[in-house]
Order: sequence, then C-alpha cells, then structure tokens
Amino acid sequence: MISEFGTLPDGTPVREVTLKKGALEASILTYGAIIRDLKIDGQSVVLGFEDLQSYLDHSPYFGVIAGRCANRIAHGNMVVDGKTYQLDRNNGAHHLHGGAAGFSHRNWDLEQSDKASVLLKIVSEDTDMGYPGRVEALVRYTLTGAGALRVKITATTDQTTPVNLTQHSYFNLDGSKDILDHNLEIAAETYLPVDETLIPTGEIRRVEWTPFDFREGRKLRHKTGEDAVQYDHNFCLAAAPRQTAEFAAALEDRDGERRMEVWTTEPGLQLYDAARLDIPVPGLSGRAYGAHAGLCLEAQRWPDSVNQKEFTPVLLQPSQTYSHVTEFRFS
Repeated sequence: MISEFGTLPDGTPVREVTLKKGALEASILTYGAIIRDLKIDGQSVVLGFEDLQSYLDHSPYFGVIAGRCANRIAHGNMVVDGKTYQLDRNNGAHHLHGGAAGFSHRNWDLEQSDKASVLLKIVSEDTDMGYPGRVEALVRYTLTGAGALRVKITATTDQTTPVNLTQHSYFNLDGSKDILDHNLEIAAETYLPVDETLIPTGEIRRVEWTPFDFREGRKLRHKTGEDAVQYDHNFCLAAAPRQTAEFAAALEDRDGERRMEVWTTEPGLQLYDAARLDIPVPGLSGRAYGAHAGLCLEAQRWPDSVNQKEFTPVLLQPSQTYSHVTEFRFS
C-alpha cells in the first residue's frame, strides 16, 4: 500500500510504502529510504516517528540509508587518484554519513513496489557534498517468507569515488525503556579503537578480555567493575566484502523471547548503543526515546577506510558495481 506521509519544505511529497508478509510488517519512506516502522506480530522493533516534521527536526538517522559514505571520514579530507577532496564537515571537524545533505536527507525515487518489496533509487551528482563522480544507487527492501527483512543495495559511478552505504535502524525488540538488558552477540575477533572524536586510531585490536568481546553473547549493561564504555565502534567481521551474506550478530530481548540475527556481505559492523540519545518529541506510539532506547547494528565498510590503508577497500571504480546485502532475520 502506498500513501502520502507528508510534504518537504520545497513541496516535494514523501510517500510511505507498507509491506506485509507473514508476521512481518514494514513501513518504508521515500525520504531517506527510511524504515519508519518494523513490526513482528504487531510489536514495533525499531525506533521512529509518526510524522515527517519530527524526522526533519529531530531524527538521529532513525532507519535511514546513510551514504554516499557512511560513518566518519577524518576532517572530511580524502585523496582519490592523486587529487585531494574536501567533503562537507557536519560532525564537528569531521564528515559523517555523507554530509548534511547526504542520502539520509534526500527524497528517493519510488521505482517499484508490491505487497512484500519496494525498490528506491537516488542519484548523487558530481561534487555532491564534495565527492567526485555521479553515483546512482538502488535499495530494495524485501520481506521474505522466512521471517526476514532483506536489504539489497547496489551503486554505480562514472568516476572513482568512495561508496559505503548502511542501513541505520535503531532496534529495541521488546519496547522496554532501554536495551541494556538485551543480549548481544557479535561474530568479531577484533574491533577498531577510536580517539575522543570517534575517528579510528588505525589500530586493529583483539576483543578478548575487553568489554568489546561479544563473541559468546552478553548484555549491554556493564558488569560490576568493568570499564563503562559508550559503544560507537566498528567490529571487524572480515578484511573485505564477502560474496554471500554471513552471520554477523544476534540480538535477543531481555526475556529471550524474540531474537534477531544480522547476516551481511559487509566486512564491518558498527555498534552504536545510543548512550547520548535524548529525543524531545514522542516516537512511535507516543514512546519517549532517551539514552539507550535502541541500538544500531550498521553493516558497512570500516570507517575512514579512504584514509586508512590497512582498512577495507571502499573506492568504487566506473567498471565496478557496489553490492551490499544485509538481512535482519527474526525468530
């Protein structure tokens, strides 16, 4: 079902597409390619808003597709094919999620839709937010018969440019005030330490004997005597993108009654625990969203890869097609 969700300040209508299959129901917006709501048996498991103005004024990337390059690029500086580029600096001194007018803040074109899937398209012209090259990107959201939401993203370019897209939903599987008692498992042996501005230091550190060890599953709430970490870090799943989606993470609600697995082709998974979340307007069904109201599991290339030679490849060539598949599997 397609309906109008609101109108942007320039008069452009934003449409909402409702998908349904089995126990899953998803509401997708053309603005930001946002997953506005995702329900399992009628229970919302993501954070979102009921109106467009709240997204324009208050959204911390709720449910968006972030790009052209997700996560942070140090000082917005990069060198591509020997030429230096200055990107939009929208996160203090740094570039975040494609800039102030990145893919998450644009209205995508609705290309196709049916009862269980929707295809959206965006075109980013040369010099957009400082990036070289014209990029065309497609995202298809599909509800599968196996109880999953599949996100498939492709992109092409006419010049060498970094492309790194991610789905940025905040998950809370039981509607509790916070997710600190959710149990999280991440299939990563290493993670990327960051500086005080959340830029990776360049070190690739083992998770063993640290609060970043989620290999066996653990609650987000810190144990007594453990360092209090605010998670906004990349976990290293692989050295490069994979050909097929592999298990990356699992999240269970506090009672262990609902489980979500993340399977992805991407080599990194950014865990953001929303410790700084403080939304001044109501969310879905009037809920208040404060610190730790949800968490993000963002499948992507490693942050600042364009500036870190030891990190994952992130440059897309005109002869290539960027491809990304992430599935959120529920049980």
